[in-house]
Amino acid sequence: MALLSRLGASLFLSLVCLAFVLLSSTAVANIIKSVRTHEAPDYIRVVVDTSKASKYSIFALANPHRIVIDVKGAKPAKRLSLNSSKDLTFVTGLRGANRDNGYRIVVDADVAFDPKSFTLKPIAPYGHRLVADLYFPKGSVKKAQLTRVPRKAAVKDGRDIVIAIDPGHGGEDPGALGPRNILEKDVVLQIARRTMNQIKSKKGFDAFLIRSGDYYLGHRQRTALARNKRADLFVSIHADAFRQASVFGASVYTLSDRGATSETAKWLAERENQSDMLGGVGNVSLNDKDPMLAQVLLDLSMDGNRNQSIQAGKAVLRNMGQVTKLHKKSVEQAAFLVLKSPDMPSILVETGFISNPDEARELAKASHQLKLAKAIANGVEEFMRSNPPPATWLAQRGEEIRYTIGRGDTISEIAQRYGVTSAALKKRNRLSGDRIRVGQTIVIPRG
Repeated sequence: MALLSRLGASLFLSLVCLAFVLLSSTAVANIIKSVRTHEAPDYIRVVVDTSKASKYSIFALANPHRIVIDVKGAKPAKRLSLNSSKDLTFVTGLRGANRDNGYRIVVDADVAFDPKSFTLKPIAPYGHRLVADLYFPKGSVKKAQLTRVPRKAAVKDGRDIVIAIDPGHGGEDPGALGPRNILEKDVVLQIARRTMNQIKSKKGFDAFLIRSGDYYLGHRQRTALARNKRADLFVSIHADAFRQASVFGASVYTLSDRGATSETAKWLAERENQSDMLGGVGNVSLNDKDPMLAQVLLDLSMDGNRNQSIQAGKAVLRNMGQVTKLHKKSVEQAAFLVLKSPDMPSILVETGFISNPDEARELAKASHQLKLAKAIANGVEEFMRSNPPPATWLAQRGEEIRYTIGRGDTISEIAQRYGVTSAALKKRNRLSGDRIRVGQTIVIPRG
């Protein structure tokens, strides 16, 4: 009997402990791990990293202006820092405190922000996220509108050719991570800035950045911004990553609505296309039904620009091959969402593999970035000289093109590229045969 009593007491104690554990686990608060901020051209993003999916409310108060985010059933992690608001436009401070059965975050502001919020499910490297985008009031800043901007009328000598340079990733989406915490989003922004400057230095050309700072833009928004400024060519710049660190080399991609041309191309497209989930593109409103419908209709007219995209990609790849090793010697194709621009040729440039330690170190060097930028700019110029858009300065010049022979070039291939006959090319350059040498400069006759 004593034994049974002891067993009964032990069983009872075990059941009590189990019930306590179960009750405790269900009562564990949603832990606020961190609060981060990013600034975009027209809004401030506040990201709350949490241990569980959040139930929350968000509202604005005036006199003074502030945005209040109440995360229900939440508690702050130890040493939670709210100092990420430094140097943010119109934000004077960020503070937080326990309130009722939850945690309150307050954004103190100089203006009346228009808040839009949503939650994101876990996706590596992030867990649950609560995102609040605080849009600047109208008239407070020059916002990046998505409505079409009329192209400037061509001057007497013709307008500039406009190139949109899109640095991939940004903000919440760091892209690939290289050794010593080299982030793709930082490297490609640096290369993009250098590329823009190289293009702008060429007579008859202008260029602008789709993303000019550390913030994220959705794929559709990137192409819409390029279309807004009536770009003649869209160049998206990235740095590769792959499962094997030994893989290396630069690549150029164009859009494919079918299968990818290689295993690497397929893997990269899948990784790049999930950026909207990483970067945080939420279902903020339903006000974009008409633009989305327009985008679907525009996607149906992609075919007209595919050939030009391939030709632009070939020119850029040729020039990049003169300054860095190539992963593939031909332009590859994959279903990259960011390349769906029906009214302009579009290419995606992978400047190298940031997952390769040796290549990552080179990509982080200013000298190598400048070489890549010059190669991309020269490739863009080469393509546009042979395909000048109507009413541009290049189109109206009507003069001959000087071309420097690169590795792998042949008379017939150059003639086909520039739309002339091999006979005309040889005649203009007084060539008795098909022999040419790397570094030799020849003249391409117009037409």
